[in-house]
Amino acid sequence: MAGGLFSMEHPWASAFGILGNIVSFLVFLAPTPTFLRVYRKKSTEGFSSVPYVVALFSCTLWIFYAVVKTNSSPLLTINAFGCVVESTYILLYLLYAPRAARIRTLAAFFLLNVAAFSLIVVVTVVLVAEPHRVKVLGSICLAFSMAVFVAPLSVIFVVIRTKSAEFMPFSLSFFLTLSAVAWFFYGLFTKDPYVTLPNVGGFFFGCVQMVLYFCYRKPKPASSVVPPPTTAAVADTVEMELPLAAHQAVAVLPACAVPVLAAELQKLEEAMGSPRKGGAKAV
Repeated sequence: MAGGLFSMEHPWASAFGILGNIVSFLVFLAPTPTFLRVYRKKSTEGFSSVPYVVALFSCTLWIFYAVVKTNSSPLLTINAFGCVVESTYILLYLLYAPRAARIRTLAAFFLLNVAAFSLIVVVTVVLVAEPHRVKVLGSICLAFSMAVFVAPLSVIFVVIRTKSAEFMPFSLSFFLTLSAVAWFFYGLFTKDPYVTLPNVGGFFFGCVQMVLYFCYRKPKPASSVVPPPTTAAVADTVEMELPLAAHQAVAVLPACAVPVLAAELQKLEEAMGSPRKGGAKAV
């Protein structure tokens, strides 16, 4: 696959790599409506930029892995696109965020995307022998991908607690699951365990989210002892239960660095911002 996305020598790997690119392309663009709203209102409305900073770091990490490994065009193309998209999101955020949020975003960016990434590059290139670089860098990517799987767990717990799937859209969960399947088989056919293994988790959490959606997509009956949660109630629960997960974590599809919950977390953040904003107006 050195010559492009498709190779007749590895047709199945190429096919799943192209499918992963297409689906991941759509998922990368999922937060676009939110940033169009930010542009129109000239305000970030308290949204967090951390998921996008983390996603950008993951994109650059996988690009470095693809370059070191070579012959990984599908990983290279989708993550290059991801870098452009996530950088655009971050720039828009910096343009319209208040000063304190802008400083936090810049601090997170320099800490993760400059300092941490530079350290990984130096260690990999200078301290690791060339025959072992793919293994070391792949292990780093694998560990990072596994670590960020805490985000979908947090959202799953919130859905179960509130008995509402309002902030976990089925379409996004479906495409994330499809993306995990595509990248799993891409890693399987290219015999790349660092791509294959994390997407097992991506597939599992995607399936769990879809099952929960069908379980809690409808509000509870009016005769129920416990009333169905309102948007404000869900937002308050999310704010109490996910002070870190919703704002400081993002699940990333390991093979292509797609922010799995970016759109979901953004909807949660919109819910958190909307009731508070409305409450302020009421006062």
